[in-house]
Amino acid sequence: MKLLNIGIIGVGRIGSLHAKSVTYNIPSVKVLGITDVNAANSQAVASELGIEKIYDDYRQMLADPEIDAVMICSSTDTHADIAVEAAAAGKHIFCEKPVDLTPEKVYAVIEAVQKAGVKLQVGFNRRFDHNFARIEQMTRNGEIGDVHIIKITSRDPAPPPAEYSAVSGGMFLDMTIHDFDMARFLAGSEVTEVYANATCLVDPAIGEAGDVDTAVISLTFANGAVGVIDNSRKAVYGYDQRVEVFGSKGTLYAQNDTPNNVTLMNECSVSSEKPLYFFLERYMQSFRDEVLQFIDAIQNGKNTPTSVDDGLKSLLVALAAKESVAAKRPVPVKY
Repeated sequence: MKLLNIGIIGVGRIGSLHAKSVTYNIPSVKVLGITDVNAANSQAVASELGIEKIYDDYRQMLADPEIDAVMICSSTDTHADIAVEAAAAGKHIFCEKPVDLTPEKVYAVIEAVQKAGVKLQVGFNRRFDHNFARIEQMTRNGEIGDVHIIKITSRDPAPPPAEYSAVSGGMFLDMTIHDFDMARFLAGSEVTEVYANATCLVDPAIGEAGDVDTAVISLTFANGAVGVIDNSRKAVYGYDQRVEVFGSKGTLYAQNDTPNNVTLMNECSVSSEKPLYFFLERYMQSFRDEVLQFIDAIQNGKNTPTSVDDGLKSLLVALAAKESVAAKRPVPVKY
């Protein structure tokens, strides 16, 4: 099979992670080139991984006929515009979440992708996590009967800088959007109503920037199930990522991943390892596997496992959550 050449737009934390993962783990794909608004980032990543091409900007990459697909890992406010241009250039697209902070721009991406006939996958990597994917598979197989309750705990080990909220869209659009997608994925149904209770308890500067850092969110699904997500920007013990799906015939529960599963029991206490520290450690396997499925979709003419529509629907849930906090009431999701 022909070697697939990809270009990565933005090689900060997540872009460089993808560059390393593809280079070291996916021999059927070559990272042919990269670009970043910070030239030093491009130089460092290219030097470390032996990447041939460094482009002055993303448009130069899109004009390169050797590039088959691009991974958009730049800042959130650039995703949609770059995706539209990439589609027009005939490039398949892997786009980190969120596609955009506004539905209007996401609709423009959907139109551009459909018109060009290219693939687009959104980076909801948690669907590919070994624990969560197994829970979804067992749920779809009917092993716990009808889904009644979904519980998601998602807590970061440390908050981002307060100024990050200005470009990220805030916690619901930046962090919780993964949880909204996971809730849809596990329920096999769309969220119809959101009731979010949120505040700022971790960093006052985040509140001064107009965002929240602590939340409990109640969800209602079209299939009658209910769900709850609890978020915090700071869990002092590490990256807390747990899921439970409770049904009419049983429950499925995924604990945190830890560096090892050894437990010490003695006369004083019972102790084990803390969770893996953050997403770079916790979700490496899922980052690899989501790209493998993206490549499989391109090479074998399949649908991508996550689409722009998934990005749009999770965005609409996130916007309803923000409205719910402001209005202090349940809010229907406006599809």
